[in-house]
Amino acid sequence: MKWLLILLLIVFVVLGGFLLSPSPIDSRVWQAPSAPSMQGPLAPNERLRLSDLLARGQLEQPEDTAMDAGGRIYTGTADGWIVRLEEGGEPRRWKETGGRPLGLDFDRQGNLIVADAERGLLSISPQGDLRVLSREAEGLPFRLADGVDVGPDGNIYFTDASTRHRLADHQLDLLAMRPNGRLLRYSPRTGETTVLLRNLYFANGVVASPDGDFLLVAETPRYRILRYWLTGPERGRAEVFADNLPGFPDNLDVDDAGRYWVAMPALRRPSLDFLHRHAWLKNLVARLPPWLRPGPGEYGLVVALNSDGGIVTSVQDTRGDYLWGLTSARVHGDDLYFGSLYTDRLGRLPLKAIPGMGEGNEPRPADR
Repeated sequence: MKWLLILLLIVFVVLGGFLLSPSPIDSRVWQAPSAPSMQGPLAPNERLRLSDLLARGQLEQPEDTAMDAGGRIYTGTADGWIVRLEEGGEPRRWKETGGRPLGLDFDRQGNLIVADAERGLLSISPQGDLRVLSREAEGLPFRLADGVDVGPDGNIYFTDASTRHRLADHQLDLLAMRPNGRLLRYSPRTGETTVLLRNLYFANGVVASPDGDFLLVAETPRYRILRYWLTGPERGRAEVFADNLPGFPDNLDVDDAGRYWVAMPALRRPSLDFLHRHAWLKNLVARLPPWLRPGPGEYGLVVALNSDGGIVTSVQDTRGDYLWGLTSARVHGDDLYFGSLYTDRLGRLPLKAIPGMGEGNEPRPADR
């Protein structure tokens, strides 16, 4: 009986301390729309399992990819290195950023542009000389530089996913449903950084249209992608491009046929949509250790959108043990390359292995 009382006392103290401790977030209620059905272009398939696995077991969370003029693939890993895949796919550490490299793209001069979650916007020359391009905008330092794309105009477009939470705490930002993100432009000509959009919900991947008339930017926890007009009568205006997606949109890319590829590290989770209806419950969950909070699960999913934002196809790994938790789907040459913040490998899938991809972007979109 004595030990039972002691055990109950310990449980009381621990539980009381948990319930009375302040939450790290002040979340908002959000009513998520009903998730789209997984049918039509979203019908479950195993196309991701047709991919070649690159550097399997040799990469630590390779989040994104970029290809240089010589056809070599680069990726950034959790230990702060830019890794280059040499001929034959052998990975070699190329340059350490001193932070956590996420989004990657090459500019016209062959410099690798890096959105580094800890150091900001970086440029690395072909010789490996590193330069910090930007650390802040409007006096507010970047806390989570995330996606990046060099536009046809030569400007560098990138995101600061959250002005409040760093990468290690990104789950908190997704739970809080607070608009802490920004879309930005860096001008190599003037060296100025401009905020194009603020008050975004975890601003993630970004890509410029082939003609450079607009940008797409992912709002991960809202399951949607926005379009920001750079030219024309709508210049400076934002609108919803694709809404109620089947998962959490991450990095974005566009191919020569004008299809927009969206990597999704996880499917929608009913439990999370339920949490979003109860701010007090989200605040409570935020106090839990990260491993007890809702996680991404194990599922591989990438979708392609047409010019109207409709889903035209998807590639999946329903078992989630080959390619899953995908954070990027980049078109390099005739192949799609996949990166992940959760695995130890890259994937490569020929576009021709995906039914209908040689027929333009006209397949009937899924109901959204």
